[in-house]
Amino acid sequence: MTITVRPEVLAAAGEAVAHGHAPSLSAWVDQAMEEKVRRQALADLLAEMRAEAGPVTSAEDEWARQVLGL
Repeated sequence: MTITVRPEVLAAAGEAVAHGHAPSLSAWVDQAMEEKVRRQALADLLAEMRAEAGPVTSAEDEWARQVLGL
């Protein structure tokens, strides 16, 4: 696999690894991709719930986003 990463993102990832937040750059990228997949699944679930339950208030929407970490 080949990816293109902005220099500032690559530098931040390198710093995260240097500070022990991940054992390697590959592990950091894997963790970031896993988080993106999780957040998208939660966003999809929220959209499905909205479609089934009808409109929600902005306060309810904000609460759900905070609880789900979106």
